[in-house]
Amino acid sequence: MGKTKNTEVEERPKWDNKVQYLLTCIGFAVGLGNVWRFPYLCQIYGGGAFLIPYLIALVFEGLPLLYLELAIGQRLRMGSIGVWKSISPLLGGVGVASMIVSFLVGIFYNTILAWVLWYFFHSFQDPLPWSSCPVNDEHTGYNVECEKSTPVNYFWYRETLNVTPDIETSGSLQWWLVICLATAWCVVYICFIKGIESIGKAVYVTATFPYLVLTIFLVRALTLPGATDGLIYLFTPDWETLKNPQVWLDAATQIFFSLSVAFGGLIAFSSYNSERNNCERDAVLVGVINSATSLYASIPIFSILGFKANTAFNACVQENILALTNQFEISDKNITVENYDEWFHYLNQTSPHEVLSLDLKNCDLKTFLDQSASGTGLAFIVFTEAVKEMPGSQIWAILFFIMLFSLGLSSMFGNIEGVLTPINDLKLVPKWIPSELVTGIVCLIAFSTALIFTLGSGNYWVEVFNNYVGSVPLLIIAFFEITGVIYIRGIKTFSEDIYFMTGRKPNIFWKTCWMVISPLMLLVVLVAYVIIQAQQHPTYPTWNPDYDKFPQTEEKPYPDWVFAIIVLLCVVPVVPIPLVALYKLMCCAIKKPSARAELNPYSNDGFEIETYKENNGRS
Repeated sequence: MGKTKNTEVEERPKWDNKVQYLLTCIGFAVGLGNVWRFPYLCQIYGGGAFLIPYLIALVFEGLPLLYLELAIGQRLRMGSIGVWKSISPLLGGVGVASMIVSFLVGIFYNTILAWVLWYFFHSFQDPLPWSSCPVNDEHTGYNVECEKSTPVNYFWYRETLNVTPDIETSGSLQWWLVICLATAWCVVYICFIKGIESIGKAVYVTATFPYLVLTIFLVRALTLPGATDGLIYLFTPDWETLKNPQVWLDAATQIFFSLSVAFGGLIAFSSYNSERNNCERDAVLVGVINSATSLYASIPIFSILGFKANTAFNACVQENILALTNQFEISDKNITVENYDEWFHYLNQTSPHEVLSLDLKNCDLKTFLDQSASGTGLAFIVFTEAVKEMPGSQIWAILFFIMLFSLGLSSMFGNIEGVLTPINDLKLVPKWIPSELVTGIVCLIAFSTALIFTLGSGNYWVEVFNNYVGSVPLLIIAFFEITGVIYIRGIKTFSEDIYFMTGRKPNIFWKTCWMVISPLMLLVVLVAYVIIQAQQHPTYPTWNPDYDKFPQTEEKPYPDWVFAIIVLLCVVPVVPIPLVALYKLMCCAIKKPSARAELNPYSNDGFEIETYKENNGRS
């Protein structure tokens, strides 16, 4: 048995070098959420004050879980299913759950890359297609829907998504999105065609290019008028927000999902390492770089949003100045944006009725700064609107969408690896079938499933998957991971594993987090999340030109059948955990009593720890 296992370990592929491995892990952890989710949370939760719960969650939840996954994958040198089956057959369902979640997240995540490709292709046009409204069908004026909203909103909701008024109206497949989706999956397949050999080459570009683009944007953004306003708005701390429990919940979930733990991808990547690699240093490095990237990305993002707000504010004031100069016959050279407040106060004191009759707009810079968004709204609406006002807008749009594609592609590597490695480790596919064909079949199945996201209602389904697939299931998986390693494999055995790999045992901080703090935080976050979601029926924003408050989005409750699907998306991925455990217990119940020791090969009742050491090549 030991000989066979050692032979399999020797045949397992390895990274060409340490840089490839680190770049792959960093690319998987650093994704789109670092660019469009973290800055948004900083904005709505008191700017710099949000960093306090965020850093606490990083130290006591994120890093310990990241270290645990990298260590256990490297020591046992298997994918997620193999690792947990090796620890105990009862935990085999944990690996299956990770594989299901990775697949479900991958199918909607690559849809976002399809949208990015669509915008990238259109970024070469001059002027940018979202810079002005198209003419109507009669060529008598501009499109009404576009005029009621904005060119940016129209290009996103109508030209890109051709979105339906609600999720119940499915609409038809949008052929341009189908082509972009197929292209995105072809790129993923090409990068995976040779396994970690081709991934290792691709990450040299996908994991580093975003930092180059962010740096270019940083230099350019800081020179834009209004950039300072955006940065002040972002990082000015509001300490009162720390009294809101939602802040702490969002900080914990953000760092958890940002590090991409519980997907199985990090376990798979670390399994290709040398057994003597310092996984502790890797975990700290990847975790710190991930969080630093979130902060680094926030600076150019909000500098540009500050420029957008400043531009909108100046345009608003100019409209009011034009109205005042026409009404009071004042030279427009006398009233400027800088002295507008003084003139307005003076005229409002001397001629209040005339000023009131003009119905002037309320121009407030903070109001324009508040008009930001997270997720797809930030990338495809807010940011594109800001870019079109910048000189050389085509260049900045091209760079921005290349950056987003690189970020998303490197994250897709981890999602697909979390599916392919368990398939290979379980030997579900006959040896005569080449791995390239297996990868192609997985990508083809994922592409076919993702066609639902290219329907007119596809954007609504992306939001459903984004909000619920990567929430409760990942928290549950992570809880079973940490309890399985620490309390089934045992903290003593795991400490010996780390000593074997790094030359030193984990210190008291890591042990305390693994045994108490991290599992407790996971339980608290999970319970709080479920309670908050259970208190209200979930709603979603719709784009409906017939809505009386259009162009505002209309909030609608999810229909009961969609709510049932949401529940299934939260429950079905983790169903294998109890099912596999129950199946193994039933099998052992009908066997000899000694066979029950197989449920925990690290206990004194069955396979002795010395046998474990021998089979793993340890003295």
